[in-house]
This record gives sequence, structure tokens and C-alpha cells, in this order.
Amino acid sequence: MRYPVLAALALLSPGMVLANAPVTAVTLYPASATVVRTAQVAAGATEVVIDGLPANFNLETVRVQAAAGIRVVDVVARDAAGSAAVNPAEAKLAGDIERLKDQKAVLDAEAKSAAIVKGYLERYNGGAADGAKPQGADNGKALAGVIDTLGRGASEALLKIQKLAVQQRELDKKIAAMERDLAGLNSDEKDVRSIVVRLAAAKAGALTVSYQRDNAGWKPGYRASLDSAASRVDLERLATISQSTGEDWSNVKLTLSTSQPRLSPTGREPQPWLLGYRPPQAPSGMMAYAPAPAPALAMDRREKVQITGYSSKPGDAEISEMQGVFATEFEVPGRVNLAADGRATSVVLSTLALPVTQHLRVTPRLEKFAIVMAEAARPEGVWPAGTMQLFRDGGYIGATQWNLQDGERALFSFGRDDLVKVALDPVAGKTGSKGIFGGRATSVRADVFTLVNRHKTPVELLVFDSSPVSTAEEVKVEAVFDPKPFTDTWEQRRGVVAWKKTLAAGATAKFQVEYRIDYPKEGSVSGLR
Repeated sequence: MRYPVLAALALLSPGMVLANAPVTAVTLYPASATVVRTAQVAAGATEVVIDGLPANFNLETVRVQAAAGIRVVDVVARDAAGSAAVNPAEAKLAGDIERLKDQKAVLDAEAKSAAIVKGYLERYNGGAADGAKPQGADNGKALAGVIDTLGRGASEALLKIQKLAVQQRELDKKIAAMERDLAGLNSDEKDVRSIVVRLAAAKAGALTVSYQRDNAGWKPGYRASLDSAASRVDLERLATISQSTGEDWSNVKLTLSTSQPRLSPTGREPQPWLLGYRPPQAPSGMMAYAPAPAPALAMDRREKVQITGYSSKPGDAEISEMQGVFATEFEVPGRVNLAADGRATSVVLSTLALPVTQHLRVTPRLEKFAIVMAEAARPEGVWPAGTMQLFRDGGYIGATQWNLQDGERALFSFGRDDLVKVALDPVAGKTGSKGIFGGRATSVRADVFTLVNRHKTPVELLVFDSSPVSTAEEVKVEAVFDPKPFTDTWEQRRGVVAWKKTLAAGATAKFQVEYRIDYPKEGSVSGLR
């Protein structure tokens, strides 16, 4: 929407320009965006007006940059009420709905007209429901012509009414569907904004205006494909992008960044740990008060962060990945069109071929099957958590939530291995046995894990169990393993024991565990199974 007052000022003042400043570049973050508009400034210009913007972005994030020879004096924003939606997609959809409703109104009028004709014919033929006197002809010759006319007229009227009813029903379906789409776009944003930049342009050049937008961003996703024969995982980094900012992005340079400017730029700071003491209660009749501890100093520092998007090199055929000190950025090749309709678009950002080591993870006490695992060196860059689609030797396995931030190495889970049989059996005469000796009781848990390899090749096993850990001096735990595990604190987790085993084709392996828990017979022990 144009402002008549500003347009008139542009015509009156030779140094004032009502600029065409389209969106030329966008940097998308996981939950926001930096939008960059570019205007060309002529030599001698003193003021540039960029109008028709949605009035729903934070003015504090506006940043103006000018080419050499152009000095920016100040920046002023002017908002005005509008009557139509700012979002082009929303405005178009609302207009289409209004046109369909107009078509339906025309059909309603035609249907009412046909109903009037039908009612007249019924009265003329003596079929009026209200018992009115027929208006037909009295002589036989005239009656024959009237009957023929009545037949044709009634048939045409009924067919027309039926046809109009079908057309109205189809219009109702279209209107209902479009109104559902409109509800998804409805931003209730009708106000528009102009940005007025006062400047001194000694020579012509470009002026860029950038600002932060919500209702836009990209969501990370991944696709991992295991080639078990080659011990390789092809890891694809995906992005689902969408925006409903109210402004269409046409022919823009798009950059995706893993940075998250919506999060607080300052971290939490340690505060003093203040201890208070309350003396014994004073004798009856006397009052004593202890001084209250000084409150901890609350700190809330906020600072403004300026973020500038990057431009891609001309002629790039693939997405360019840049590893920064604090973030990873991807430049989408060419120019991108992204309408403000919230529609999700998926793109592949990069593909890595990772050499992996494979093993089968087995936790017999929790699951009676083995899981195919692949482990690789951690790839460089920032990898936000996201949904990962998993494929194994060309077959789809499923989806899981993947978070590379959790470990120093990249770990992938590729579903069950049904050719490894897993069983857990209690040791007869030991498991669950209890005894009481003096003032103490003893509980014993003894099990054997049996694993059978039905593959035609050897497999690498990593077998886990949870060993009881006492958190009280009164409870004593004795654990006996055969064979002995290589660790009893897997990844610094207390009580998680693990065995490594290469199991030949067709071979069987057994792991025996026995836990003896000694505790006072008086009282109770939590976690006792």
C-alpha cells in the first residue's frame, strides 16, 4: 500500500525518493530471520522512503548501511492503518473467497428467479399448493398449446434449479476449503510501515536496510544411510524452511545459519552462596530477631546483537557450507522464491561420507534383541538436534531424534538385527533367594545371558547390564561376573557394566552375572528387585 502523503512529498521534493527496495537477501535462523532490502540512491538524494512494509517487526533491530559516498543522517519509521491484509498470499486468498461468494450470490438470484417461474407454472396448471384458482385456458385448442408450453417450461425450471443447486454445493466446498487455508494464514496484520532514511548522497550507490523477523526459520533434519558392506554412513544434512512474515521473498539470496539470535546473548552468571543462621528461640516473654541474609544480586544484562547475512558467489551450483567460529552457515545456490504462506520446503544442505565401525548393542535385561550400531568420528561444525531418517543397506529402518551435542563421537542406531538371538535365564537355585543371618538379610540375583550368532560372518558385540550400586553404608553389594566386563562405569555411568566380544558365525556366547545384596533386616531397601 502506498502512502498518498509520502508520494506527494516525493513529487514535490527533488531530493526525496520513494524507493523500490525489494528483499534481496535473507539469513534464516532456526526460529527467526534477518531480512535485507536494497534500494538504489541517486546522487544528490536527501531522503529515501521505503514503504508498504508490514508493521509487525521490531524497530530496534533495524540496521541501515550505505555505500561509500552516502552518509546516513537518521532513520524514522511511520506506521499507518490499512484495510487489506499485508501478506500477499493472505490478501489473494481473501479476494478469491470474496469472488466465489459473489458467484454464489449470482446463483442464488438465478435460483430464486427459477423458483418464481416454477411457482407461476404450478398456479397456471392448477397445482398451486394454496388452493388458488387455476389460470389455464378454457377452450381445448388453447389448452393443448398451454400444456405443451407448461411441460417445457416446468422441465426447464426444474432442471435449472437442480443445476444451480449443484453449482452452489460445489462453490460451498471450495469456499470452505479456502477458508481453512485462510485460517492458517490469518495474521490479522493490516497495518503498514514506511521507513524514511534521511541522508546526504554525494554520489549514487546502494542503500541496504535489514531487520529481524519472527514467523520464519528453518528446522534441521538428517538422513543417515548405512552401507554395512563398506562400513560407511552417508549423512545428509537437511533443512525444512518456511515463512509467514507477511512479505513474499522473490529472487532472494538465501543463507541458512545454525546461530540462534532469539536466545539470550548473555549467559547466567554465578551469584554468592549466602548462608543464614537462626539462633535458638529466646525464652518465653522475650523476642529475639536474627538479621535477614542479604539478597543475592540479580543481574540482567541485555545487549543488542547485529547480524549480517553473507552473499554467495555467482555461479555456485551447490550449497556452499561455511564453518565459522561459532556457527555453520549454508548458502543456497542461485536465487530463491519463498512465499509468505507458511508452506514448508525441504532442501539438502550437504552430504558427508563417514567411515564407521560397526557393532551390535545388546542389553538383555531390557531388550531381547540386538541393535545395529555405527560409530564415526565427530564431523566438524554445529549440528543442531533434529529428526533423523534411517536407512540400512537401502531399506528404510525408521526415524529417531538425533543430537550430536551429546557425545564426542557420532553414534547411529540402525534398528534390530534379527539374526542374533538373545536370551536371559535365571540361575536355578540362586535368583531371588533370601537369607536372614543375625540382624541382616541377603538377597541374590543370578542370571545368564545367552547370545547366538546366526549370521554367516562374525559380529562385534557390546553387551550391557545395570549393576546395583549402594548409596547407603548399611547396604553392601557384591558382584560376580563370568567373564569379567571390561568396564563397570560405561561412559562414566556408575553401575553400567559392559563386555566386548567378537562372536564367530554360528557361535554362542554366555555372560553370567550374580549380585549379592546384604542389608539390615529392619527397615527397607529401595530399588531391591
